[in-house]
Amino acid sequence: RQQLGQACRDRSYLCLNLGFFTCGFHVAFLVTHLPGEVVLCGMSAAVGATSLAIIGIANVFGSIAAGQLGKTQRMKMILFWMYASRAVAIAIYLLAPKTELNFYIFAAVLGVTWLATVPPTAGLVGKLFGPRYLATLFGFTLLSHQIGGFFGAWLGGITLDASGSYQWMWLADIVLALIAALANLPIREARPAPLAKAA
Repeated sequence: RQQLGQACRDRSYLCLNLGFFTCGFHVAFLVTHLPGEVVLCGMSAAVGATSLAIIGIANVFGSIAAGQLGKTQRMKMILFWMYASRAVAIAIYLLAPKTELNFYIFAAVLGVTWLATVPPTAGLVGKLFGPRYLATLFGFTLLSHQIGGFFGAWLGGITLDASGSYQWMWLADIVLALIAALANLPIREARPAPLAKAA
């Protein structure tokens, strides 16, 4: 309880949770509503299913790459660029023609950052507070992700019912992604030590 109280007063931990909230918002909104978006754009449900499959495949590579980058790069900067790239990808998607190929490209780009946020987020919790309470503190960070997921799925449905499209949700995604990117910059994190060269 003492460690949790300390973490909840720590600006870096709160910033990290804000970013992960946004990640959950994005993930749940897309998983729940991307197939509906595809149908609204006049394409078959198969395009939505294929897009989700592409997200899953790209996620594997993105997560491994994020873990490897964490060895040599500051994790907060990895998170900054991930969230910023989501904002850019969504903005391009809104401006681009709605074709099957563009949906697949969009899915691949988002898939690379999908849950690739987990390794640097967990790594930062460990860096900030050490390994002893990592499971507990990352568990609360994951809770913020799940709360974001609730709002992403729920508000997506409300937006569709109210306006007949997901336009406002896409714009909210962009704003939240930019906020998440900027929220990671003040996190205190030392530069990683250079890797020892093999003899």
